[in-house]
Amino acid sequence: MPSAGPRQLAQRAAFGRRVRDIRLRQGLSQEDLANLSELDRSYVGGIERGERNVGLDNIYRLAEALGTDPVTLFTHLDDASDDGAIRISTERKKRA
Repeated sequence: MPSAGPRQLAQRAAFGRRVRDIRLRQGLSQEDLANLSELDRSYVGGIERGERNVGLDNIYRLAEALGTDPVTLFTHLDDASDDGAIRISTERKKRA
């Protein structure tokens, strides 16, 4: 399998920042989120640091533990992105 490129790494980092932002707004620790989602605390930390390529089942677990739906974890990723590398848009780019 090919390794992750810069775009994939930026997407993971933005997703992790979004998860962290929602977790902190709810006053949860990483350990709380791990327990609620039945995931290992170090795995949750890896997600938040953008080190993990999170699978669909675990996205659903995180969303349920955070009291939200999976779509919410993907909205406003550009707001959570420090470097602006990820831009989520509802418009499709026109192909030349």
